[in-house]
Amino acid sequence: MASDTTLLTVFLKHDQSQNLDTIQGKLKAAEWWDRFPPDGVEIVSWTVAMGFGQIVTLRVPPHLLPVVNVELERSAWGVFTTECFPTYDFIPVRERIKERVRNGGQ
Repeated sequence: MASDTTLLTVFLKHDQSQNLDTIQGKLKAAEWWDRFPPDGVEIVSWTVAMGFGQIVTLRVPPHLLPVVNVELERSAWGVFTTECFPTYDFIPVRERIKERVRNGGQ
């Protein structure tokens, strides 16, 4: 990960009081598919978790964090309940720990 970006994981929890046609209509009206994520933000992964919603991990330059926030408020609210978490790639850390343990450390 470049030092000039951070990872942001966004939980988009489904509003189960709405059916898929209603949800898709609201997303279309909000131009969700064209506007999210905003320009300059990279999608790292976008996963559907059945019964929960969607989990999106973005690579975000820090100066665009407010833009991501406003876009979620503008186009996701009313369709999803959102939660956002700064995250990082744990795989390299895991590999270092694994190697350290192999060599007798903790």
